[in-house]
Amino acid sequence: MADQLKVLILNGSPRANGNTAVAVREMEKVFAESKVDVETIRIGNKNIRGCIACGTCAEKGKCVFDDIVNELAPKFEAADGLVIASPVYYASANATLIACLDRLFYSTSFDKTMKVGASVVCARRGGCSATFDELNKYFMISNMPVASSQYWNSIHGRAEGEAEMDEEGKQTMRTLARNMVFLMKSIALGKEKFGLPETEERVSTHFIR
Repeated sequence: MADQLKVLILNGSPRANGNTAVAVREMEKVFAESKVDVETIRIGNKNIRGCIACGTCAEKGKCVFDDIVNELAPKFEAADGLVIASPVYYASANATLIACLDRLFYSTSFDKTMKVGASVVCARRGGCSATFDELNKYFMISNMPVASSQYWNSIHGRAEGEAEMDEEGKQTMRTLARNMVFLMKSIALGKEKFGLPETEERVSTHFIR
């Protein structure tokens, strides 16, 4: 593998040092130890509106709203892996993060096949599994393998920094990062030897009469 592996982390929390950041830092440590280039960008404090289904991105190659989503696009394209981290609000991800992801995935036409995806969620108590499933759907529709860990990728805490006491949660994040590194390395070697999987011309079936 000639090129250094790259991971982009999107932190959906509005808090710079919240509990979601605790989870992200555990992963960053492992990436640094593994000599993986990692960039973390906090999304939750940004002003990001949702998609309006205007279709302009198909013509211009970028979203009509020229904000951080268009800045993230080339970073995502260059990355070998993407981590999406979010606090849990009403058993769902931060709405700002969802608005960003809807537009980022839809407005980018580059091939995302075999980029490794990982979702990370943080809650006081409940809603983690629903949010985890919600975030993983972006990967599953994009030919992106999803990295797993020793437990669902969640960490728990209410007050800022409380997740530091969740030793199992932090270990889950470190294990997730190590598994992600292994997957990215394996895929890079597989691409060199075998290339990407064969693709068919896309078929879209619309259920209308």
